[in-house]
Amino acid sequence: MSASRSETARPPGPDGPESGADGAAGPDGGPGADLLAALLDGMDAALCAFDADGVITHWNREAERILGWSADEAVGRRGFAGWAVRSADADEVHGRLMAAMEVPGRLVHEFALLRKDGGRVLVRTQSAGVRGADGGPAGVYCAFSEVHAQIDLERSIALSEALFDDALWGVVLVDVDLRPTVVNGHAARALGSGRTALLGRPLGETVTQGVEELEGALHHVLAEGAPRALAELWVTLRAPDGGERRRCWRSGFLRLASPLAEEPVPLGVGWLFQDVTEAKLAAQEADKLRFRSSQLHRAGRAAGECESPMEAATVCLDFALVGFADHALIDLVLGEPAAVAPGGGTAAGGAQPTRLVRVAATPGGSVGPCLPVAAGGIPVSYRDGHPALQAVARTGSVRASAPSGASTTPTWSVSRQWPPDSVHALCTVLRSRGRTLGVVTFLRGASRPSFERQDAVYAEDVTARMAASLDLLRAEETRPEARPEG
Repeated sequence: MSASRSETARPPGPDGPESGADGAAGPDGGPGADLLAALLDGMDAALCAFDADGVITHWNREAERILGWSADEAVGRRGFAGWAVRSADADEVHGRLMAAMEVPGRLVHEFALLRKDGGRVLVRTQSAGVRGADGGPAGVYCAFSEVHAQIDLERSIALSEALFDDALWGVVLVDVDLRPTVVNGHAARALGSGRTALLGRPLGETVTQGVEELEGALHHVLAEGAPRALAELWVTLRAPDGGERRRCWRSGFLRLASPLAEEPVPLGVGWLFQDVTEAKLAAQEADKLRFRSSQLHRAGRAAGECESPMEAATVCLDFALVGFADHALIDLVLGEPAAVAPGGGTAAGGAQPTRLVRVAATPGGSVGPCLPVAAGGIPVSYRDGHPALQAVARTGSVRASAPSGASTTPTWSVSRQWPPDSVHALCTVLRSRGRTLGVVTFLRGASRPSFERQDAVYAEDVTARMAASLDLLRAEETRPEARPEG
């Protein structure tokens, strides 16, 4: 502050504007006055003070910025009459400001003040009384700001309160250590915990899978700023009952920086997200159905160009395997299909169990087309209760999966005459003209999910097309040779 300001920067005392405050310099200035002047000028709000007679004793730099009147021009005037307020409003404004000496607490008013250039500005004031050493009224201090700035601040506060109350989006504020500091109700419900239980705790305690991607996004925002588009993050949450929930969150991120620092200092990240799991799953299911329908259409056209019925069946199977399974096996019933009845026995009474012969398979160690197998008519050594035999007995589809634990997977699959890397199986019967011709087994590895009911429906569509070709193949094999005339 200039020397002229330091002379005026003294608090109102019981004896008027010329008396010094305890611990501060008097009229001649000094360290106490300089410190008080620096504090006043450093405030973000405009501030002025009046003594008990209504004479202005303090006027800071923000007040000069808003109204245009310098401290030299303002200090020493009695009230605002004739210079900072219209004459018609002067008595009312002065009375309402000085009334703060007589009541406890603060009074809030809105006034229209005059700028030095003649313009008017609407300000919101907060005034409070100042007590002297004897406890009596010694003056009033008044902090004021432009109403539009105050309204902007209130809007920001109201927006924050609304977001942190119960917005439709989850809102989480994390500090620079990526620990939640504020969690709104929507986010707490999505994370499956209480609002206060999440504060200060690592995100990994709630998010079991996908936390690396989430923390990576937060680190990026702290270092580089907010991304230009929303991000969709798949995470697995730990449920209160010990289970897990897979969710997809459409997320936006904002870097929070302090408005009080000369250079942007990151305070953390604002993370806003919305659960879009159901919409994503529905879209994925629709895409899967469109793709499978397209594959069936292409398989039908390709099979129609095949001369051999076996080739037509394997071509249809090759189209079905894309995006569906890793391996496939075709086993046909040994003997006359007409003799096979539901239950796995023969129509004559079930004395002979169903025997299956491997006629085609995909490569066991790698991905490849389904090719015929020269089994020589030797049945596959399936044990009782094998999923393929169950499918024949039920005349339907059977799903099976290896027990959890990688150590049991090779034993489980090899014992069932499947490739060692198989973890999930789906056995579907081949039915044509009311007869069971055989079984098609679809196999998936550990990188794929287990088969579901929708997968079984698709597999049944595929095997229905294959069964027609394989029925034609069996008819050709059993057709008697034409006898020569004579």
